[in-house]
Amino acid sequence: MRTAPTILHLDMDAFYASAEQASKPSLRGKAVVVGGLGPRGVVATASYEARVFGVHSAMPMAQARRLAPNAAYLTPRFTFYRAISDQVMGLLRDLSPLVEPLSLDEAFVDLEAGGAAWDEESARLVGVRLRADIRAVTALTGSVGLAASKMIAKIASEQAKPDGLVLIEPGTERALLGPMSVRILPGVGPATGDHLRRAGIATVEEIVEAGEDEIVRLLGKAHGHGLYAMALARDDRAVVAERDTKSVSVEDTYDVDIHDRVRVRMEVQRLADRCVRRLRGAGLSGRTIVLKVRRYDFSTLTRSETLRGPTDDPTVVREAAGRLLEAVDTTGGVRLLGVGVSGLADYTQEDLFAQAAGEVGPVQDDAGAAGVAVDAPAVEERAGGERQWRAGHDVRHAEYGHGWVQGSGLGRVTVRFETPDDVEPGRVRTFRTDDPELEPAEPLPLVQGGVRG
Repeated sequence: MRTAPTILHLDMDAFYASAEQASKPSLRGKAVVVGGLGPRGVVATASYEARVFGVHSAMPMAQARRLAPNAAYLTPRFTFYRAISDQVMGLLRDLSPLVEPLSLDEAFVDLEAGGAAWDEESARLVGVRLRADIRAVTALTGSVGLAASKMIAKIASEQAKPDGLVLIEPGTERALLGPMSVRILPGVGPATGDHLRRAGIATVEEIVEAGEDEIVRLLGKAHGHGLYAMALARDDRAVVAERDTKSVSVEDTYDVDIHDRVRVRMEVQRLADRCVRRLRGAGLSGRTIVLKVRRYDFSTLTRSETLRGPTDDPTVVREAAGRLLEAVDTTGGVRLLGVGVSGLADYTQEDLFAQAAGEVGPVQDDAGAAGVAVDAPAVEERAGGERQWRAGHDVRHAEYGHGWVQGSGLGRVTVRFETPDDVEPGRVRTFRTDDPELEPAEPLPLVQGGVRG
């Protein structure tokens, strides 16, 4: 391991919700929840004001509404978030050629590789400057962790939240990790955590006390040796900008076509488990879950769903693959099934964002390429020809200018007219959903000309 804290981990604070607050003056300082708004929707991100009420990511949206009935509930605007992410990642790449994004709002940076830092003092100065630059360019805040390894840098950024910087001095890692939950270690998701807990192991120090042989017995060689090393704060993983391995997948071809839908679902679950075992054996996790189905007529369909962060948890992969299967017609029979994971990383971030993204529909790509989360249209036609406008999306009115949808239903749409540069909340007006002067619009940049005053 390094002797200087020159690995930086950046995690933007409540990214999607904060971006919505920055773009909508009327929501600043208020509870905001982003995710699927339908009956089976799931929270993607909650602002810190909403978290006070107990709302958190992966929570069913119905439960969030009970906890925080007065919060603003918005559908995701992925294109908008991706544009902001590109700005942030650009700042990181100015520091080093080795930037490893984990998701739109999170990345590792090797400061030493770029000559940006070489000791504790220089690393801290870089972190302070980066946070200031992010605020100036995006009007948002990010938390920074600095350490001699990726694992400890990630833990440091968690301790820094929100809007802070924490530097962990090399040599103090064991004392820091000891009392922490085993879930803090990379590769320990809900399933592995429960398995260790049943064996009487709840903290990192208890992993060390159990000994390497016992951990290997409980988890197997591939997972056990690596996890024990992590518990000792031994983490030599490099920050990598590109990966040789693009995906991990398994598939089976059946001698006789499968017609029973229950059997198809069981096969998908089994393949998902096999894929995760192979993923863990390689010490990897991934963001995009891919389902491959070859039907009775040899037509091959590929469906994919992208999570907010990388995972190697079998429950998450099984559930995502099951959701993807629901979008495929297997009535005529299935010749081949496959489950894969792409968008690989050697770090696990348990965030069931895919469930929230599922409300706007999984990404579909019949060409077989892994998809990315995409925006649902701001307005869609419902039965009977009524237009349904999505809450939170941008619109423009010929007379009143730029605004965003607060709600839509019963033939009416309510719009608040305001822009990111406004200091005071904008005015609210209601229109017929088919008003010819109202149309979808592109999001406005959060910062005009570099810095917002």
